Amino acid sequence: MTTVTTRTVEYPADGLTMIGHLALPAGIDRRPAVLVGPEGMGLSDVERRRANSLAELGYIALAFDIHGGRYLGDPEEMLARCMPLLADPDRMRDIGHAALDVLLAEPRTDPDRIAAVGYGTGGAIALELGRAGVDLRAIGTVNGLTTGRPGEAARIRCPVWAGVGSEDPIMPPAQREAFTAEMQAAGIDWRLVVYGGALHAFHHPPVDHPTVPGVGYHPRHAQRAWCDVVGLLAECLRGELGPAG
Repeated sequence: MTTVTTRTVEYPADGLTMIGHLALPAGIDRRPAVLVGPEGMGLSDVERRRANSLAELGYIALAFDIHGGRYLGDPEEMLARCMPLLADPDRMRDIGHAALDVLLAEPRTDPDRIAAVGYGTGGAIALELGRAGVDLRAIGTVNGLTTGRPGEAARIRCPVWAGVGSEDPIMPPAQREAFTAEMQAAGIDWRLVVYGGALHAFHHPPVDHPTVPGVGYHPRHAQRAWCDVVGLLAECLRGELGPAG
């Protein structure tokens, strides 16, 4: 296992002081880098561990913050903040750009090999960075299958991978269809994986506070989705695509 170094990083965004988690692999060389965006509840140890796992694989990884250092365990408070945010592409982009600036400020980050991966709200932010024309090598979004402003998906310059539970009431078939239609119309190299029987936030281990309806952990699909994300990064950041057939 690669030795990983971590540190907390503070930076301004959305009128708040964000508190992110930066994970670095061993060594001094430049490495490909990944933004990791959290679910609507905010940055937690779940995303910190994912950043650490990516660093163990040799990536620079920043698990970024969306609520100014707070974790919103109250569903009503979370929705009150996230719904206006999800309706405002410019705010999402500002949060994403601020995190990207932190990642680019790390001397070991290879600026030509950066990906953005997110879950729920974090995934929507990753997509908005793509729609803003940021030079990313890959975008991955679990649960966050949001559509953007007309025509802006054409600015996405990389493959897009999306994952969703088949029984997710927050991202129902109509939303999936709108997302894939947007990607297809823009000529994006896109993939959608529908995990059978899974609910919203199926990737997230159970929490000790109330959640919105339609949320549920699915351990097997959580592991599969993680493997799919790791495969996306290997393909797009390292050029490691397995043989066909």
